Amino acid sequence: MTEEKAMLETGWNFDNSYARLPQVFFTSFTPDAVRSPGLIILNTPLATELGLNADALQSKYGVAELAGNKIPEGAAPLAQAYAGHQFGNFNMLGDGRALLLGEQITPDGERFDIQFKGSGRTPYSRGGDGRAGLGQMLREYIISEAMHALDIPTTRSLAVVTTGESVLRETELQGAILTRVAASHIRVGTFQYAANFGSIEEVRELADYTIKRHYPEVDADDNRYLSFLREVIKRQASLIAKWQLVGFIHGVMNTDNMTISGETIDYGPCAFMDNYDPATVFSSIDRQGRYAYGNQPYIGGWNLARFAETLLPLLHDDQNEAIKIATEAIGEFNKFYHENWYAGMREKLGIFNAEEANEKLIEDLLNMMQKHSADYTNTFRSLTLDKLEDTALFNSEEFKMWNELWQARLSRQQESKEDSQQLMRNSNPAIIPRNHRVEEALEAAVERGDYSVMEKLLEVLSKPFAHTQEQTDFCTVPTEPNESYRTYCGT
Repeated sequence: MTEEKAMLETGWNFDNSYARLPQVFFTSFTPDAVRSPGLIILNTPLATELGLNADALQSKYGVAELAGNKIPEGAAPLAQAYAGHQFGNFNMLGDGRALLLGEQITPDGERFDIQFKGSGRTPYSRGGDGRAGLGQMLREYIISEAMHALDIPTTRSLAVVTTGESVLRETELQGAILTRVAASHIRVGTFQYAANFGSIEEVRELADYTIKRHYPEVDADDNRYLSFLREVIKRQASLIAKWQLVGFIHGVMNTDNMTISGETIDYGPCAFMDNYDPATVFSSIDRQGRYAYGNQPYIGGWNLARFAETLLPLLHDDQNEAIKIATEAIGEFNKFYHENWYAGMREKLGIFNAEEANEKLIEDLLNMMQKHSADYTNTFRSLTLDKLEDTALFNSEEFKMWNELWQARLSRQQESKEDSQQLMRNSNPAIIPRNHRVEEALEAAVERGDYSVMEKLLEVLSKPFAHTQEQTDFCTVPTEPNESYRTYCGT
């Protein structure tokens, strides 16, 4: 394909509504060209959904676009300004190694941010080089696409390209750029930035823009800003419940890593739990366990309280009344979260309807899993397939007693045993991106240039609820315990 033809046929259809916000929210910025861009992986199905031409994107010209060496027609690159609480401490932040190219309008009329990650320094880089290593960008590609397959709202990964340049961290790394796709990159930290460094009118303009983009159903409400707050709370309660239900640990739940759209974002030191333990932490920088698995719902509520604070001037003219309104709204988070988590746990056990005994049944199972260091995913997989593995948990007397209570509970519902098993198959993934499998794929790719391991992993992760024999090898637990595994941010 000639360069001219590729330029015409890549399929970009950009709008730039975020760039029409006040200048305080961003800085227009063109990425630096890289030395020798090379395509590592392209998400062809996602490209098609976006209305892009996958063949053209794989051409020399298309790869140059994905590296930032060529700016697609209609794009208006910018770095977004935001602030945030990082491990509880407020800081001025912004896109230090990312650039928003614009918003792709799909053939169905949907709008998605197209963002580079690792594309170089910006005015918000705070001394960093703005670059990223190949391993970390492939890691985000694998995890974000696995999350999508698990039906968890998430940013997506369109492509990873190498830059032909080195990145210096603890060691010398291959440089790479990820093209990320999101409903938007508006964060709690974006509102914190507006509230701390902008005017009330700029907060209002950001809120109005976000409502129109993500919550148009509340636009005509009497107090649309309160309705907006409540809807964001509901989406985050649902999202975090979904994380908990599959054992996902984000690792760095700073307020700048919480999207207003309700998508999971920024797969830095994230990981999936093997043995069930609410205190599980994988992030090398989370030394106090602030963002441990069991703390994620509480941190979600804390982050949303910071979001509510930014909206106080919009909720009511009287500050005391505004605080009262916001406090009542935030108080609903725990209820929404518990409803979502409880419903999901019932489904994982094949239970169709609410009953008082359900909660104790769930609680007792989790306590047994923690006591016996049972693998979280495989425990539910074994229950789903009615294959009670030869482990301490399944052979214990307390499990046998629990199993009798569970079977009695299932017998009290109208749905058949087959219906319950199908519900469990739809609710319990057979596979997750297990940490040792992800590391295996990254080592093969980065150290040996062998991408076949990653490609196979992506293939099986794309159908986590299939419960096929082929997936069995990917269900094995690591030989080393959870405590020995550490993840790193990669900045």
